[in-house]
Amino acid sequence: MAFGAEELRVLRRALALALHPGPASADDIKHCHRLAESLDEATREAARLRAFLVADLARYRAALPGTVTGYLALLEEALGAGHRPIPDDLAALRALRGNPGAGALLARCQDLAERDVRARLAQGARRVPAPAVPASRARLTALPGGVAEEPERKPKEKPAERPAPRPAAPDPATPKRPIPTPGEVFPRRRPTPPPAGPPQQLAAG
Repeated sequence: MAFGAEELRVLRRALALALHPGPASADDIKHCHRLAESLDEATREAARLRAFLVADLARYRAALPGTVTGYLALLEEALGAGHRPIPDDLAALRALRGNPGAGALLARCQDLAERDVRARLAQGARRVPAPAVPASRARLTALPGGVAEEPERKPKEKPAERPAPRPAAPDPATPKRPIPTPGEVFPRRRPTPPPAGPPQQLAAG
């Protein structure tokens, strides 16, 4: 993909605004939008061209070895358009190893395939999930502006009630004290005996 002089000027201005944010004029904004639309269209066109080349390449590969010249030219063009070699391409080039052009393309395709494998391995290593933390050890933290959520707590168990102390058994060596009767507590009063002599009668004068 090649940029013209005007497109390079717009791209340079967009990079300057990205590195040093500041007020952008209406013309700058309009030019940046136009450049973005041009890039999107070029990307879509490149994808369509690559799909066409790959489909044509598959037809030439199926007709090998009679189409070796056209196959090698198409493969080189497809690689330039972003095509990544597949196992069928490598197998076909190994079968054509006696051709000088096929030998050079085989080395190039093997190098690209190894880079793709290393890139996929590195990407897979970065996506390895972290070990799961047991729910019992997980702690929830508060989000900015939110309320911290606490893990659900189990209701506290009530302490076991202690049995009431039993009364101490009486010592068999100590004799029991008799309980007094009401007659002993409140003894009856004896009646007062009458006087011994008869009462004296007063004579009226």
